[in-house]
Amino acid sequence: ADILAQKLERATQLVDGLSGERERWIRTVADLDNKYDLLPGDCLLATGFVSYMGPFVSEYRDKMVKLWRKCISEEEIPSSKDFSVITFLSDPTTIREWNIQGLPSDGFSTENGIIVTRGSRWPLLIDPQCQGMKWIKNLAKNMELKVIDFGLPDYMKVVEQAIQFGKAVLLQNVLEELDPSLSPILNKAVVKQGGQLLIKLGDKMVQFNENFRFFITTKLGNPHYAPEISTKTTLVNFAVKQQGLEAQLLGIVVQKERPQLEEQKNNLVLAIAAGKRQLIDLEDELLRLLYETKGSLLDDLDLLITLQTSQSTSIAVTEQLKHEEVRMSQRTHPLRMGYRSCAKRASILFFVLNDMSQIDPMYQFSLDAYIMQFVQSIEKSAKSPHLEERIINLNDYHTYSVYRNTCRGLFENHKLLFSFHMCVKILDDIGKISAAEYNFLLKGGVVLDRENQLDNPCPNWLSDLAWDNITEMDKIAGFHGVVTSFEQYPRDWQIWYTSKEPESLPLIGDWENVCTEFQRMLFVRSLRSDRVSFCVTKFIINNLGPRFVDPPVLDVKAVLEDSTPRTPLIFVLSPGVDPTGALLQLAESCEMSERFGFLSLGQGQAPIATRLIQQGAREGNWVFLANCHLSLSWMPKLDKIVDTLQASRVNKNFRLWLSSSPHPDFPISILQAGIKMTTEPPKGIRANLQRLYQLITEEKFTLCKNQTKYRKLLFCLCFFHAILLERKKFQQLGWNIIYSFNDSDFEVSENLLSIYLDEYTETPWDALKYLIAGVNYGGHVTDDWDRRLLTTYINQYFCDEALEVNFYRYNANVTDGSLQSYKDYIKFLPVIDQPEAFGQHSNADITSLIIETRVLCETLMSLQIQRSSAEGESPEDKVMQLAVDVLSKIPEPIDYETTEKTIGVNKTPLDMAVQKMITRYNALLIEMHQSLLDLQSGIQGLVVMSAELEDIFISIYEGRVPAGWLKAYPSLKLLGSWTRDLVLRVQHFGNWARTTHAPILFWLAAFTFPTGFLTAVLPETSARRSGVSVDALSWEFTVFKVDDKVIVEAPQEGVYVRGLYLEGAAWDRKGSCLIEPQPMQLVCAMPVIHFKPMEILKKKTKGLYVCPSYYYPQRRGVQGRPAFVVAVDLKSGKETSDFWIKRGTALLLSLSN
Repeated sequence: ADILAQKLERATQLVDGLSGERERWIRTVADLDNKYDLLPGDCLLATGFVSYMGPFVSEYRDKMVKLWRKCISEEEIPSSKDFSVITFLSDPTTIREWNIQGLPSDGFSTENGIIVTRGSRWPLLIDPQCQGMKWIKNLAKNMELKVIDFGLPDYMKVVEQAIQFGKAVLLQNVLEELDPSLSPILNKAVVKQGGQLLIKLGDKMVQFNENFRFFITTKLGNPHYAPEISTKTTLVNFAVKQQGLEAQLLGIVVQKERPQLEEQKNNLVLAIAAGKRQLIDLEDELLRLLYETKGSLLDDLDLLITLQTSQSTSIAVTEQLKHEEVRMSQRTHPLRMGYRSCAKRASILFFVLNDMSQIDPMYQFSLDAYIMQFVQSIEKSAKSPHLEERIINLNDYHTYSVYRNTCRGLFENHKLLFSFHMCVKILDDIGKISAAEYNFLLKGGVVLDRENQLDNPCPNWLSDLAWDNITEMDKIAGFHGVVTSFEQYPRDWQIWYTSKEPESLPLIGDWENVCTEFQRMLFVRSLRSDRVSFCVTKFIINNLGPRFVDPPVLDVKAVLEDSTPRTPLIFVLSPGVDPTGALLQLAESCEMSERFGFLSLGQGQAPIATRLIQQGAREGNWVFLANCHLSLSWMPKLDKIVDTLQASRVNKNFRLWLSSSPHPDFPISILQAGIKMTTEPPKGIRANLQRLYQLITEEKFTLCKNQTKYRKLLFCLCFFHAILLERKKFQQLGWNIIYSFNDSDFEVSENLLSIYLDEYTETPWDALKYLIAGVNYGGHVTDDWDRRLLTTYINQYFCDEALEVNFYRYNANVTDGSLQSYKDYIKFLPVIDQPEAFGQHSNADITSLIIETRVLCETLMSLQIQRSSAEGESPEDKVMQLAVDVLSKIPEPIDYETTEKTIGVNKTPLDMAVQKMITRYNALLIEMHQSLLDLQSGIQGLVVMSAELEDIFISIYEGRVPAGWLKAYPSLKLLGSWTRDLVLRVQHFGNWARTTHAPILFWLAAFTFPTGFLTAVLPETSARRSGVSVDALSWEFTVFKVDDKVIVEAPQEGVYVRGLYLEGAAWDRKGSCLIEPQPMQLVCAMPVIHFKPMEILKKKTKGLYVCPSYYYPQRRGVQGRPAFVVAVDLKSGKETSDFWIKRGTALLLSLSN
């Protein structure tokens, strides 16, 4: 009876205890039954996700899953309507643990965690910010994780031991190739022999423990892995997401501002995670006991005790969890969210920094260093008892701190771009930037077909390109009616257009009242692109403040104070500047000159460099390794040394200084760990003169015996040097090729000047000019026309007038006296150089500003994330439409076979020329046709998007001509104008081929190699000159005064050439000579020119300017394809030939728009 009563009591306890579990089990079983039916589709989606989605960003992952779900639905495969790989392959408890271990808490990072832990292949993490590496180190800590890299001498032995004993291995910092010895591990080439699992490593079999885990990470931001690597590993994109970084930074700012609150939150997170884990453990333990119990449940005392304990613990833990979650959501969370705008701003700024790496490979930034900077901003920014004011103070301080610290490592031409990109990203986050408007600002209007375009109401002053911009702008929301405004107020718009600073004038009509500041920029971009940089500057000042357009001057001493012994200090070099002198001066001022080790890297220097660093770190020396780009093979070793410094004891006085020209193979981790400083020559003639006179000591200044001549000619030499350096700002009107004139050129020339003036009584002009311009500076110059310019300048500054005329050129007011008197004079020179100082026209500034705008917009375009516009048009839709439009515009290939039959056997050079052109253009048309069809198929997912198709996609999206198409002939035109130009070129040769009669007027630009055409027709069109060899012939040029429409007959000798443009001058039709252009007249269409064969000996040269002609505005051409075509003699008019040489006057066969 007692036993029965005991069993009855136990039965009651068992039933009561399991009643709660019964309800949960019923719900779970029902849920599992539902999920079981949906498993086919869910498993398919999950498998596809883990197998393929690792390398992609979250937007693409979501898009692909949506597409897969649609396919699954169409095939009627059952799957969950709200399928999520996160809920299907993970659980909240595991995710919380990952977050505690360092995995960012955003969904993208959670998906990465699932792919890493669930993938069947070993994961290769693309991890530029090392977030994944930190998580892996915590995740695998309990598996005695071994961290290795390819620089470790015996890394394969470490891997071998890990395989045998079931440990984890992290192979970090790999590049785009892996050691072939890892192939068996990546392939999981495990075999079973005698009941043992074995793997062959090298020439021996190693026992394989199934607990072995292998992880690989790379710091490369955008690596390209060959199929043999990508198919053997699971590539996972671990680049930090803005949402995940924001959560991290929020934790940091709350920790600093409200440490108790953050501690409370962290404790709550840990407590909730532990509580949920405990509940799961209790449930699992109960199920285990029920499953394993043998015999009657009533006889199992352990089960009853566990049940009672489980029940009471479960109730207590559940109540505690409810209390903590309520506390978390109602108190802790809202208080933390008060600081969210700080974290958001800091996150945006980091991604702005991250974007800069796409512009220059040396612009690499470490997340760890950035977080340290953020912490400094929190500590140093102005405090306030009011949260809103405190947030404003912190955001302002940190934004400027990022700008200031970043600018010292940026080249001058990227500083405004950086400010504007930062400004746009900040405003975009609060909804103040329209994607459609920003795209238009960067790309302008792309018009392929002008047949359906409204007529230009102001053709006299409004260019076709500007009208393209206006008609396309009219299609953007908020700009409808712009075209009508030009039709209604053409005179008012012309006044606005021709004004010196149109950006500061009101817009015409109602547009002044309805446009925002950003929208005003679109008008400037459309009509006066030379003023865009001024608009951008003003926009930054109005939205961020004047500090953000005034980059601080590099202060190496301040950089030194910001550094630590473990921080490499990196000079990023630009042509013509050597930081060694400034660094030696700093060492002297810091009393480190005796402990300064200098080494210029090159072949065989690696052991010395290693020894210098080790000794310096031990003894507290400064070590300067110059020209790292000349020793790239040693850079991985240096990377390892720098990495070792981070973990070792280093003397507090030690500093490692490096210098390198920008190079994509420079180690990313050194750039991320170090402080970067760009070295550039000062801007402007005055700044250059000041710097040069700083190099001249009083002793050197008074060394030459012939003091009067020396002082005057020294000033001329300094001015000559400054002019050569600064002329590059005029782009193609300055130098054809940019040269690296440097301080050494000046110092050698100064020594020559001193020696030769002492040596000769009479000034040896010819010797000085030859040695300075011909040999010393001229040693850099590779272009013949640049050499002519150099000679013109040296003749201008080194002449008798420089010594005899009191008011000669720019040394008009200089007092011939002491060194200080020259320095004092230089201080009063203008800060901003006028074009006239270089012998240039004011239009030259406009040309260089237009090019500057084009480069700014193209660079910003490369930083854009391609996304759908507000109107819902995705990049794919836009490119598809443009591809269809281009395909419909390009003509059919010209019939070569018929042309060849019509020409017959007796071919003239002109016949051969047209056949050659037909072949080349047909090849281009066929390639375009095929690539556009392939691109459409690629966008539709019918073929794989190859790297080539990807490049074509990006080019068309950005309105540029794909690089593959430009192989036929070089051009700077945008896609729309290039396509229209191509149609005209094909028509030109199509008409010629159809009639087999050469045209009366030859369009020289239509020939892909016009020099070949001119060489061929020179003897062909000089039949009358019998007995004269081809080598003795040249061209004589006559510019027509009449319009080309009245020319109806071909010349008896030579050819008529049409379609040339004059840059850097204008043409006087009446006087048939060069004249000054009108303001804003950047190019001048030339009349028809008669190219007539002439014996070289009989050619006239007096009063002529030998004018170079170029195929397109980029006068230097490209490698293997020079742009120079032929030298054309033009009457120089009232001015001398030297005048037009300094103007950069040239003929162009084609323009850039």
